[in-house]
Amino acid sequence: MSLSFEGRVVLVTGAGGGLGREYALAFAERGASVIVNDLGADTKGGGKSSAAADKVVEEIRAKGGKAVANYDSVEDGEKLIQTALDAFGRIGVILRDRSFARTSDLDWDLIQRVHLRGSFLVTRAAWNHMKNQKFGRIIMTASAAGIYGNFGQANYSAAKLGLLGLANTLAIEGRKYNIHCNTIAPVAGSRLTETVMPPDLVASLKPEYVAPLVLWLCHEQCQENGGLFEVLRQKHILRWERTQGYIVRQKNQSMKPEAIRDHWEKICDFTDATKPANVQESLQSMVSVLSQVESQGDVGVNPAAAAASAGLGSGIDPTKAVGQKLPPTTFSFNHTQCILYALGVGMSTKDPDHLRFLYEGHPDFGCLPTFGVIPSQAAMMGGGLSSVPGLNIDFTQVLHGEQYLELYKPLPTSGKLTSEATIADVLDKGSGAVILLDVNTYSGNELVCYNQFSVFVVGAGGFGGKRSSEKAKPPVPPPKRSPDAVVIDSTTRDQAALYRLSGDWNPLHIDPSFAAMGGFKAPILHGLCSFGFAARHVLKQFADNDPSRFKAIKVRFVKPVMPGQSLQTEMWKEGNRVHIQCKVKETDAVVLAGAYVDLHGTSGASPENLSQGGGLQSELVFAEIGRRIKDAGSELVKKVNAVFGWEITKDGKKAAQWTIDLKSGSGSLHKGPYSGKVDVTMTVSDEDFMEVVQGKLNPQKAFFSGKLKVRGNIMLSQKLEVILKDYAKL
Repeated sequence: MSLSFEGRVVLVTGAGGGLGREYALAFAERGASVIVNDLGADTKGGGKSSAAADKVVEEIRAKGGKAVANYDSVEDGEKLIQTALDAFGRIGVILRDRSFARTSDLDWDLIQRVHLRGSFLVTRAAWNHMKNQKFGRIIMTASAAGIYGNFGQANYSAAKLGLLGLANTLAIEGRKYNIHCNTIAPVAGSRLTETVMPPDLVASLKPEYVAPLVLWLCHEQCQENGGLFEVLRQKHILRWERTQGYIVRQKNQSMKPEAIRDHWEKICDFTDATKPANVQESLQSMVSVLSQVESQGDVGVNPAAAAASAGLGSGIDPTKAVGQKLPPTTFSFNHTQCILYALGVGMSTKDPDHLRFLYEGHPDFGCLPTFGVIPSQAAMMGGGLSSVPGLNIDFTQVLHGEQYLELYKPLPTSGKLTSEATIADVLDKGSGAVILLDVNTYSGNELVCYNQFSVFVVGAGGFGGKRSSEKAKPPVPPPKRSPDAVVIDSTTRDQAALYRLSGDWNPLHIDPSFAAMGGFKAPILHGLCSFGFAARHVLKQFADNDPSRFKAIKVRFVKPVMPGQSLQTEMWKEGNRVHIQCKVKETDAVVLAGAYVDLHGTSGASPENLSQGGGLQSELVFAEIGRRIKDAGSELVKKVNAVFGWEITKDGKKAAQWTIDLKSGSGSLHKGPYSGKVDVTMTVSDEDFMEVVQGKLNPQKAFFSGKLKVRGNIMLSQKLEVILKDYAKL
């Protein structure tokens, strides 16, 4: 689609001729309202005339465009911006273009005043207007003389490079307000270059070759910010480059110029050069080098290696961050919050089955299981991560990558919950960093639920950390067959506006201008809202809307959903695990992947159910094993170092599958199919299992009689005594 500037207001300084004129005409042609500013000075900077600006305005209006002239000096920045406000009510884009062919007769102050201070004054006058409307595009015009220097142009070169420094800082300060600032260094034929360039070269460097880049940089779709572009017929982006250098300093010793001389070639070698993009990146390697010198005192060290060893390549140091606990958070709620959440994830009185989650007077009134993410998210929302040592990150680059939620009992419909968060691990994915945040939520002293937030920090990788973690709850791909069930559910236009009332106040989901800063055409739906939709689809399809059947859910967020789109949840049931994949029906784009919901059996594992004979008796034993692993998992892993698989049968058919992992992390218990490697697998009936546990059946006799079958390393079965201390015979 062609780029339109309809509704945008553009101020072009120096627009009476040359590049400025070309910009003004091009913006007007594409629908922008243009303020054509030109003082009307001659090529030496003298005189004043309105003719140049008036002529360009006439050209624009003759073609049906909208434009007004302004004849003020850039030193009167407020007047320029007021012209825009008076004529069109706003200001969105500023282009600074002004140069002098012969500067030797002008003093330093005049050059600085017109080029550098003039740009400052015009931009300052527009800045708050841009902030309030959360949109702005600024183009500063530098010059090759500023980038590289030029004989006889010291004052001009200094001013032009000063513009680049100004633009880079504006890019940083304006980013959160969707104000982008870029710098161009154009070479174009004009009245200011025709006296110093051959006629054929002037003809080949037409201003219209520069304008397309400027229009793109000023468009709302363009997210480039803080760039420096050389512009001829070809367009080039420039960046700073730095050699790896060489450390010649030694701890507690003075540096000598001879050491610099002897390593000069290495100091100046651009092989494997780094490209720092900001002050933080520039300083990080310096800090790491100082740390290296102070700790080891080595001479002749490559700074890149020092940076990696110091773990400071991206502002992340896992050795400091992992294990850090965030301040506890409390969450007080009643039935109102439970109902509001249910509405936020799409429940409606249109469906009679939903009433038990929407009406506090319903005999089976309960809380949706995925409400468990709400009390824990305060750890993420409250800025707690910013206080963690070793996590020096840009929080505007944080994305929610994955989510795991496990319930230990059905959630209450009112009360006070306390959440305790810990940095479980930090991973280096190269293009970014992954932070695993474990959050345990308690009601009093009782653990109610556990969440693992997996957040991706764009651009924070490269610190030399590990890529994977045994602590992460991994996503699991669905089976390669047609789904067992598919549910299609429509979100409403106000779905995000409703869901945010449950506590996720990120303006990305409500404010169009904020969403535009993230590159979205409109506010997007919360990932955890789609998460809630998918979970309740499974709950209804396979658990009869019974919250007590819900054990855990894992999802990976892939793409955003726009409010009003329809969600299509595909489900595959395998044992007590339901694999899910969620798509946007209108686009077929997958939005939740590698996802699953684990359910309890129909009778659960409570003592009441077991005493009634409704479920497997072994469920209670494995529940006890799970509790012991949680209490002393790390100790058990050191003693056992093995993975045990159990297949429990009933009436000759496999009824349950359990895996006891005492090899990785701090140990874990898995119910259902297991994707990892198992060292030994035991198959036994539910009845015989309980006979062995209670000491009524000798396990060796069970083995030799065929009641207990073992596959894999049979000797490892002896270590099971460590797991159930009270049931040594098992």
